[in-house]
Amino acid sequence: MFSKSDDSRINFLKEMDYVLLAQILAMCISSVAMLYSAALGSIDPWAFKQAITLCIFAPIIFLIASLEFKTVYTYAYVVYGIAFFFLVLAAIFGHKAMGAQRWLRVGVINFQPSELMKIGLILALARYYHDLHTNEIGKIRSLLPPLLLSILPALLVLKQPNLGTASILIVIAAVILFASGVKLWKFAFVGISAILLMPAVWYMLHDYQRQRVLTFLNPEADPLGSGYNIIQSIIAIGSGGFFGKGFIEGTQSQLNFLPEKQTDFILSVIAEEFGFFGVATMLVLTLGIIFSCYKKAFTANNQFFRLIAIGVATSFAFHAIINAGMIAGLLPVVGMPYPLLSYGGSSLAAFLIGFGLVLNTKLRNQSS
Repeated sequence: MFSKSDDSRINFLKEMDYVLLAQILAMCISSVAMLYSAALGSIDPWAFKQAITLCIFAPIIFLIASLEFKTVYTYAYVVYGIAFFFLVLAAIFGHKAMGAQRWLRVGVINFQPSELMKIGLILALARYYHDLHTNEIGKIRSLLPPLLLSILPALLVLKQPNLGTASILIVIAAVILFASGVKLWKFAFVGISAILLMPAVWYMLHDYQRQRVLTFLNPEADPLGSGYNIIQSIIAIGSGGFFGKGFIEGTQSQLNFLPEKQTDFILSVIAEEFGFFGVATMLVLTLGIIFSCYKKAFTANNQFFRLIAIGVATSFAFHAIINAGMIAGLLPVVGMPYPLLSYGGSSLAAFLIGFGLVLNTKLRNQSS
């Protein structure tokens, strides 16, 4: 099953996509700078921790990029199993904060298993469809394992509750299944079923989740309550103009009118301080990363790494789309961070690991 390229490990640095790597690091460094600004010009409490996570996991990109195909393939299900085990632990023993039980605490370190699950799910589905014969892809029985691999962790994440991440897991699975050759009509069947189940889903939502949807539809109905976040975000975006007010000069963020400015609304801080130009720069970097990942997927001659690249690109893209829609008032606020920019060690670490897999040279020169 596995072919070897003896000089691949030696040449992987030469074959590294340094344009993609530069785009990733540019966004990560921008994150540290904006977290410094959001904390009123202080490295505490966010910028320092984000920088430490970046310093630890940025070198890991090169380590993962140098791994042999067989190594990544062999441990794909293992990573999924570990992530699922941590999700179960979080459901039972997880640390509670802000009304959610999403974190596991080990000493002074808190991490979200759901972030690791994104990588685990991508690896597991990629291996499953790499092993599956082409004639088996369209059969109903072949859909049961990937559906279970996707739905079970999504339900655990939804229970935390974390609707945004649960949705991302389902989107990742759907895109990988489609890229693997599952017929479109089967997705239509699932979509129609989901629409029919929406009343039941609405009933199952927590009160604050239903309020978020209602606020999205009419934020002015409660400007000092549930609509406050969106209104302050739109004010910050509008006040930035074309070039912004300047670094650490944004009144909405510096005077603490802008809530969750270090996570959900970090793009609003950029909009206020660097204006349209700053936001456009971040969006160009985002699109560049997405394009590079999908390009690697489309040019890969290995189904396993092709699906990994598609999964990582899809996760990154939907995080960015949902967060940008949230801060502009175009989508409900669901607690979705902007990838690589928002504060969060678990999210940053997971994306850097994912990009390490995308940058793996076997995407171009390893065949199964």
